[in-house]
Amino acid sequence: MMKFLQARNASRLLLLMMTLSLAACSAEKEAPRVKPAVPVTVASAGQRSVPVQLKAIGNVEPFSIVAVKAQVSGTVARVHFAEGQDVRKGDLLFTIDPRPFEAALRQAEAILARDLAQARNAREQAERYGALLKDGIVTQEQYDQLRTTAEAYGATVAADRAAVDNARIELGYCTIRSPLTGRTGNLAVHPGNVVRANENPALVTINQVNPVYVAFSVPETELPEIRRHLVAGELKVEALLPADGQVAESGRVSFVDNMVDTATGTIRLKGTFANKSRRLWPGQFVNVQLTLATLPNATVVPSRAVQTGQQGQFVFVVKADATAEQRPVTAGITHEGFTVIAQGLKPGETVVTDGQMRLFPGAKVLLKEGNQGPGSEKQGPGGPGKVLQPEQGSRQ
Repeated sequence: MMKFLQARNASRLLLLMMTLSLAACSAEKEAPRVKPAVPVTVASAGQRSVPVQLKAIGNVEPFSIVAVKAQVSGTVARVHFAEGQDVRKGDLLFTIDPRPFEAALRQAEAILARDLAQARNAREQAERYGALLKDGIVTQEQYDQLRTTAEAYGATVAADRAAVDNARIELGYCTIRSPLTGRTGNLAVHPGNVVRANENPALVTINQVNPVYVAFSVPETELPEIRRHLVAGELKVEALLPADGQVAESGRVSFVDNMVDTATGTIRLKGTFANKSRRLWPGQFVNVQLTLATLPNATVVPSRAVQTGQQGQFVFVVKADATAEQRPVTAGITHEGFTVIAQGLKPGETVVTDGQMRLFPGAKVLLKEGNQGPGSEKQGPGGPGKVLQPEQGSRQ
């Protein structure tokens, strides 16, 4: 009997312990779980003047180009420059053997002298017969014949003078001079070669590289805005060589084509660049930036902060209590890694630039430790790191 009572008491005790254990487990399950904070990187919205730009790929073209050709046939006697050399307008480039042309000039001058003597004699005879005609010594027919002969010699003298001028011009063509200031290209002929008048290929091609053009195309939808700004004043255009760490070359828009390319829906423009340092070379491809206007004191954030959802674009704003707020915004143009926020954000507010994938409205944020380098985002309000604060009034 005693053993039975001890066994029953042990069973009751075991049952009581199991009940208490289940109650404790149930209490633990019912306790609310606290979600961990999301690690993020943040930056402050700033203000800066942002240029409104159109970007395109351009091609450098010479300001002027001349294909130098011979205007007379003959043997090249001398070349007075080295290919690739800079030349100035009027510099001597080629000499064609002038001896045949000097002989032709002397011959034309001799024919002129002969015909001048004959014309003078015919004119004197006509004058004498005119006096004799008044005295009735010669007939009218004789006088008319001599006068006609004198006039014919006069015409012959005029033709001889023209032949002399032509021979002198052709002799002048034996010396070929540069028609413009520029840089010579590949030399097609060397001394001793026989050239013909207006023969292809050209003896040499000269490109004017100071200044130069940069040709580029923009969508036709931008044409009204471009024309509006051109009426107001000059449009600034910049050209930057790919993989060139130097500053961009600056120029101005000097040409807008008179028709839109129907195949591509673009309009062709040209910018004129002084190119004093000769960084721009004909035939090169360059990155072109056409500045239409400037937005002063625009609110900007790093472009990584702007997200796109079903309701449109938004940013996560970190509030003072270190919680995230999903804020819809109206984003504008992007420039140098910044995006202009037209509506929805004020300068100085803190936005999340990294870690948005795990965020939700009201989520606690954990500021990442450590700076990412000079000019990087800060890790949160009051946290370590540096605020990415755009410089006031800076431009590209």
